[in-house]
Amino acid sequence: MIDETGDIRLLLSTLQGIVNRAEPRIYLLENEEEGKTTWLNDLHVPYVLHKDPWQLVKKYKNEVKGLIIYDPQVPDSINVATTLAGLKDAVVAGPELAAKLQAAPYKLKVLEDLRGKFKDRLDAYTWQYEHLWNQTTHRMLVGLSPDTSIKIPPGLPESFETIAQETEQIRDASNKASYDLDLTRFLGNDSVYLRFDDAFTQDGWGSAVHEITVKADGKIIAQFVPGTPEEEPFLYDRQGSQISAGDGGHRFADGGNYFVYRFTPPAGTQELTASVVMWNQYKVSAGNVQPLSSEQKEPYGYLRDYAVANKAMVFWLEVNDPKQKALFEKILSSVKPGTPYLGWFSNDTAGEFNSVEVTSNHGVYVLAADWFSNMTVFSGTQIQPTRPQTPANPKLDNKIYVTYTFSEGDNFQYNQHRMRILWDDPARGQVPINWTSSPLLYDAAPAILNYYQKTATANDFMMAGPSGAGYFYPSAWPQASFDDFLKQSYKYLQKSGMNLTYVLNRINGENVPLGSSYAKDYEQYYKAPGLFLSWEDRYGVDILNQSLPVSTIQGISTVQDGLRILEQAKAGWDGKSPLFVSLGLLAWSLTPSDVAAMTKELGPEFEIVRGDQYFSLIREANGLPVKP
Repeated sequence: MIDETGDIRLLLSTLQGIVNRAEPRIYLLENEEEGKTTWLNDLHVPYVLHKDPWQLVKKYKNEVKGLIIYDPQVPDSINVATTLAGLKDAVVAGPELAAKLQAAPYKLKVLEDLRGKFKDRLDAYTWQYEHLWNQTTHRMLVGLSPDTSIKIPPGLPESFETIAQETEQIRDASNKASYDLDLTRFLGNDSVYLRFDDAFTQDGWGSAVHEITVKADGKIIAQFVPGTPEEEPFLYDRQGSQISAGDGGHRFADGGNYFVYRFTPPAGTQELTASVVMWNQYKVSAGNVQPLSSEQKEPYGYLRDYAVANKAMVFWLEVNDPKQKALFEKILSSVKPGTPYLGWFSNDTAGEFNSVEVTSNHGVYVLAADWFSNMTVFSGTQIQPTRPQTPANPKLDNKIYVTYTFSEGDNFQYNQHRMRILWDDPARGQVPINWTSSPLLYDAAPAILNYYQKTATANDFMMAGPSGAGYFYPSAWPQASFDDFLKQSYKYLQKSGMNLTYVLNRINGENVPLGSSYAKDYEQYYKAPGLFLSWEDRYGVDILNQSLPVSTIQGISTVQDGLRILEQAKAGWDGKSPLFVSLGLLAWSLTPSDVAAMTKELGPEFEIVRGDQYFSLIREANGLPVKP
């Protein structure tokens, strides 16, 4: 299925939701990251691989009552069609596939044709809420983008070559300047494409561009600042890049992200140049053969099987748009506090911060799961309780105690994909590492939780990701329902064995301290011996309410970051009492091998400990009772 079109993926995922509602019978090979059959093989069940997806459709067509046709002109109709599929035991298809499905040997009846029914996103989801909400389950909400970018091969596209690159890992804009680029050798076709990447993808400080001026034979044919209307005619592919208001406005691309501009010079142009105001770790390439663009979209199937199986309502609303936000909040107000929102949000980081704050305001927690595959299979597996290895606490001494924590644990698809890759790193177990994970794997994917627990070493400590049983911001959650939510969700921490919690707490997109009342609730209802609090750019320990240690985690994305911060900690340490430092490891750029290499560079004054040991030592150092 990995190489199938988006329409086939959509068809099969909705079929999977119907068929697996009774028992797991279809498993879709949707992800190659950790290996196509890695988890399937771990399930230890017999299976047959089907190369032709239509074999599955033919095999299970009698379990399907018909089909829902979405409108390609209104992509959000894909989500409405998914909701209808769950309610009507149907599959979803575009017009082309629908014609095939109506013919022999499938002969599926059209139950709903959504073409021409909606004028736009808001119209589609308003109709859905008014007509379908009362028929759907209210045990969960599902937020999925109706489509995703087409798959683009890694590396530079055909005809592209690197023409400028920063060779040092510069993050402070000290290399900000106007750089002149000669694009003349790329003339010959209709257009020239200018691409900006991150020269050092591991640390997230890539190309930052403030202004571009392009001249053809000395005459300006393009001049703009990113983020303005003047940029749009030339922006061919924004991919995962983002806009910032800083430095007068700029577009940046970190990690594996990039962005591409297209310039079309007048016929007969003899010289083409570009002047670019940019900085940090830029990598600039150019070419004259039109590349694939992430702006081209197609449907995708991840998580739709679970939505269909549970008859959940699927939608995709932008909280930064007032009208869409109003509908989003109306939906959130229609469910009880403690309801999960599975999926994700639009607009990347800005969408995450604002949206999680809005869901938290309504007592709804988030489970990032928009790229989780086969949940109708994994939720049907059984838990196999495993007692984790618990080493003895080290003796408290005048040392710098350091604990490492991998981020992203609230994220279901991270648990399924990236965490498995990190877990299989041969250096895992050499150094104590805290692995944030979701306690709700206990229900959603027991087999995945089983695997991690059974294969953990004494140096692997699993703990709850932000901010406990689900992703939410405590200070944004209504105090009236917060106690009850912690009480009810604590059972998942107990069952999963994740007795420590990593908290994210943001208001208006900014990290904020954990208030004393929320800290008291964590201590009382989560039995917390301590809490990790994310702040990205600082570390330190506070004792809240004179009883709960809260350790602020400083995030790092490279080994060099970690060594620099620990060297600074050592320089400011008096050596007369223990010092505690918590480092958050960016899971997308660091590995256990990196952590082991970093640890080897430290002197004897440092001691690396697990999270549970870390808080036991902090409590002892501060005269607090050490909790078992």
